[in-house]
Amino acid sequence: MAGVQQPPRDIEIETLDEFDRVAASGSLRGHRVQSVDLTTRTFALLSADTAEAVFLGCPMEPEAAAHVRATGALVFPPVPELPFDPYRGSLYTPDALYEGLTGPDGYDATPDAHAYQWFLRTRATGDIFGSMLRSIHDDAVSDAFDELLTGARVVGVMGGHAMARGTDAYAGAARLGRALAREGLTVATGGGPGAMEAANLGAYAAPFDDAMLKDALDTLAQVPSFRPSITDWARAVFAVRDRYPGGGASVGVPTWFYGHEPPNAFAAHIAKYFANATREDGLLARCTAGVVFLPGAAGTVQEIFDNTTPNYYESNGTPRPMVLVDEEHWTTRLPAWPLLQSLAEGRSMAPRIALVDSIEDAPRALARLSADAAQ
Repeated sequence: MAGVQQPPRDIEIETLDEFDRVAASGSLRGHRVQSVDLTTRTFALLSADTAEAVFLGCPMEPEAAAHVRATGALVFPPVPELPFDPYRGSLYTPDALYEGLTGPDGYDATPDAHAYQWFLRTRATGDIFGSMLRSIHDDAVSDAFDELLTGARVVGVMGGHAMARGTDAYAGAARLGRALAREGLTVATGGGPGAMEAANLGAYAAPFDDAMLKDALDTLAQVPSFRPSITDWARAVFAVRDRYPGGGASVGVPTWFYGHEPPNAFAAHIAKYFANATREDGLLARCTAGVVFLPGAAGTVQEIFDNTTPNYYESNGTPRPMVLVDEEHWTTRLPAWPLLQSLAEGRSMAPRIALVDSIEDAPRALARLSADAAQ
């Protein structure tokens, strides 16, 4: 049976400027208008052909809403008093998630904190409406994520959230992120604290001279962890960003499932999900240039083998490079490397995996594996 034909992306309208351009033609037929405030566009909505159009979370005047419904459009109205936009057309920014951080209530007043509290309430009650809203939100985030990464060479950096600022390991992870970004790669992490923040910091520091990264590391070391105060931890990041505006762009992919771990604000683009499984699988699937795995615990081990499965079965085509960093960690403390080697034996993924002891060796190993994959 033939599959359902998907509409092309060029029918999506995500800004008011795009709406005005399309509406000027007299037809919005079949378009998907996503989270655009149309309260000042009543005349255009009454005049245009809106048959088969879909309006997702678009505020509009009652007259306009009634008209587009009557003429064949499908309208999903905004949900009042919701602390997030389930129909959003773009990824989050650090400023959006941390709005209100400088106020007297600090992090507790931010949209990120409010969304986490909403998630805890609706998950505890089993509210099916809340579940539906979370699913719509996560699908919208995935759509925006794909649009952002079109044509990009994405390298993932995975590692534990417990890696503290001010440590040699944190500084090494930051240098890794900087080196990868300077090679023209888009750095993507799990978007949280620790190794993830360090790699996003490195990508942010890529356009600056080396002194900037040292200064940033010194500033951040004054607040080593997000415990006990997320407010102080996040404000330290914005202090660095304010001192060095215009840093390099990278991606963070955190989750409200682990909402007690706040998103780091060094990632320019934040794809935050409610469903951790969707977030984790989606992040790894988009790492087209490979993944570097820094020392971590259960979560990082899970990511190693989540990434191994499509490489083993070649479900995404040619296996993508995997570089594990720290021989002692991955052969003795958490011996994932021997199992990975056993799985790779005799398969096309065998020449796409590497174990290095030094974080400085990771970019070279990744480049070598990528060159092998291209042959």
